[in-house]
Parts: sequence; structure tokens; C-alpha cells
Amino acid sequence: MAQQDENAPDIVEGQHILFPKHVGTSKKVTDHLANQRTFLAWIRTGLATITFGFVVERFGLLLRELGFKIGLTEILPIHYSSFFGVSLTLLGVIMMIAALLQFLQIRRAIDSERFHPPATFSIILTILAALIGILLAIYLFLTG
Repeated sequence: MAQQDENAPDIVEGQHILFPKHVGTSKKVTDHLANQRTFLAWIRTGLATITFGFVVERFGLLLRELGFKIGLTEILPIHYSSFFGVSLTLLGVIMMIAALLQFLQIRRAIDSERFHPPATFSIILTILAALIGILLAIYLFLTG
């Protein structure tokens, strides 16, 4: 049996196709792809937070309109739902901007081979989300 040349074409369904034995990819590719997946997950989370903020704000508007139609103007004397809706929307925007900055920083760190996972981004976003969640829970407790 004759040995095939390493770069000799293989025949697949009547076509000659060259399959190289060694693909010239960087070992950093998997790191960059993981970084990109994490970035996209944060973008999805930011979009979901923006959407949730919009829903909270519009639901408060609906409750106010229903209150006016049935003569109950004291249901929500202050428009807290607008505050929470806008806060959640801004938190979503902050998440997406911070995700982009972290993505770019990690990308540079991977390329220079000095990557150390930062915790600041996660800590700040967790504190902001928890604070808005606590205020929303207090609001729901006081109005429910």
C-alpha cells in the first residue's frame, strides 16, 4: 500500500479537496470565544433588564389609568413605578456599556497573556441590581 502525501487531495464525492493535517489556529481562540460568549450573555441580560424596566413603568401607567377610570385616584399618589421602570432601564444600559468595556479589557489581556478575571464588574452590577430589587420589594410591600 502506497503512502499518501500529506498535502495530497482527498477525493470526496468526485471532487478533489485538500484537507491539511495541521490547522493554523491560535491557542487563544477558545479564550476569545469564551470572552465573546460571556459578553453576549451580559448583552442579553441588559436587554432583558431594559425590557423589564419598560414593563414595570407601563404597568404603573396602566394602574393609574384604571384608577382614574373607576374613580380611585389615591391608588398610587406618587408614581414610583416610573422611578423603578426608569431605574431598571438605566441599569440595563449600564450593564451593556460595562459589558463592552470588560469585553475589550479581557480581549487585550488575553492577547498579552496577562489575563486575571476582574471582579469589579460583577460586584457593582450585583449591588445595583440588589438595591433596585430591595427598593422594588419595599414599594410592593407598602402598596400591596
